[in-house]
Amino acid sequence: MRIKRFKDNGWMDVKSDKYYYLHASSSFSGLDLLFNLKILFIPLYSAVVLIACSGNLLLLFLIWNNKKRHNTTNFLISNLALVDLLMCIFCVPLTASYAFDKRGWVFGSYMCHFVTVMQSAAVYAAVLSLMAIAVDRYVVVAYPIRKRVGCQFCWGLVLLIWLASLALSTPTASHTVYLDLRATGLQMAVCEEFWDGQERGRLIYSCFILFFSYFVPLAAVSISYCAISHQLKKRTKSGLTACPELRSARATWSRRRKKTFCLLLVSVVCFAFSWLPLQVVNLIRDLDTDFSIIGKNYINVIQVSSHLFAMSSACYNPFIYASLHDKFLEKRFICADHCNM
Repeated sequence: MRIKRFKDNGWMDVKSDKYYYLHASSSFSGLDLLFNLKILFIPLYSAVVLIACSGNLLLLFLIWNNKKRHNTTNFLISNLALVDLLMCIFCVPLTASYAFDKRGWVFGSYMCHFVTVMQSAAVYAAVLSLMAIAVDRYVVVAYPIRKRVGCQFCWGLVLLIWLASLALSTPTASHTVYLDLRATGLQMAVCEEFWDGQERGRLIYSCFILFFSYFVPLAAVSISYCAISHQLKKRTKSGLTACPELRSARATWSRRRKKTFCLLLVSVVCFAFSWLPLQVVNLIRDLDTDFSIIGKNYINVIQVSSHLFAMSSACYNPFIYASLHDKFLEKRFICADHCNM
């Protein structure tokens, strides 16, 4: 998920476990353009980190400062906030430095692998959390009087999400290579994915990432939305013959659930559109090794722009989810006291 700074850009070729360094002047044109735009990108990256860190910390405080908000949905929202926070602390600054520092990756081999795994796992954790939220919203609407699960289940669910995310990141981790090129006379180091002799595997994995990161969560949310709409319509029809107090109570309940689901739907859409450009650019780079679609002069700038747009998704979520915690979340809704069924 990180920026592929040098891969397939005339700098490096990997064959039979030997690294051949291709030092052509034409290879620098794209990097020169990127370095010239450093004065524009660095403030934007800084703004993303500042807004995302402060916003997600505030969101975590809003949720965990009030025990009434300790439910499954808010556990998953907290996990999303934690994902964004970790990504903005560990991934964004180091990846931005890698993109704009002429020395390449200056943080060593350990951080190379750590940041690669962290950013990949963060994307999967966010996707799995969004899917879990969609399922949870349906359960809440379809079975409103069902006993809610406890904190132990929520902690287990979050742990399962992270374990699955780390497992899905294994291909990225196993193909990440840190190379110190000072021995070759180049004062730089690189941290990249290399699929030596496994071009088919790399393409399959890229397609899997694109499919799993977008089509699966969007399909899950769409199915959940249709199911929730069906349940709400059934409940509305059954409430037409109820007493006025019960009809009013059910209307309030429906508005609350619709608002919650709409906000979660907005979050999924923002996530999908924010990450789509970077995923598409990475897929194009895997397919178009000759740079016939995106030229070498512009590929680095386009990829950094796409990466910045993807990271900006961490800024939206705190504002979307914080709006859930209005006065409705401070009240307990009980309709049984208004009239007899």
